[in-house]
Amino acid sequence: MPMAEELRISNTSKVAMYEELMPQIKSLIAGEPNLIANLANIAGALKQTFNLWWVGFYLVDKQELVLGPFQGPIACTRIGYNKGVCGTAWANAKTILVPNVEEFPGHIACSAASKSEIVVPIIKDNTIFGVLDCDSEFLNHFDETDRIYLEQLCDLIAKIIS
Repeated sequence: MPMAEELRISNTSKVAMYEELMPQIKSLIAGEPNLIANLANIAGALKQTFNLWWVGFYLVDKQELVLGPFQGPIACTRIGYNKGVCGTAWANAKTILVPNVEEFPGHIACSAASKSEIVVPIIKDNTIFGVLDCDSEFLNHFDETDRIYLEQLCDLIAKIIS
């Protein structure tokens, strides 16, 4: 099976970067049945394209989120329901955009370098499967553009979950 050897991103604007990245991710995961492999490549593509501090997935396992494929420094292995940004996004079934993590009540600091964060739930058949977590070492890094495209990406992921 052919593989993408590199991403082709023009680096002009955030919207343009997402517009170029999304079809490449679709192509990257097309025909690959292994969800973990696909999540790993998606995390890598996001980190590479946007130079994020940390990007990865936490997957629901009973009443916890358990660390899944990611790119970046080591991370918290388990996060409780409604705990931190990830657990809160899971509990509320909605995206949470945090301009400054120090202002988020109950933020779980896996890394002191993380300054802003966006967490998007992956929802399939009205059930939360997991969350996509993106962290930046810069304040106010994420915005509505990120929310829109990352929600589209999580919708795409939900479609490949068996």
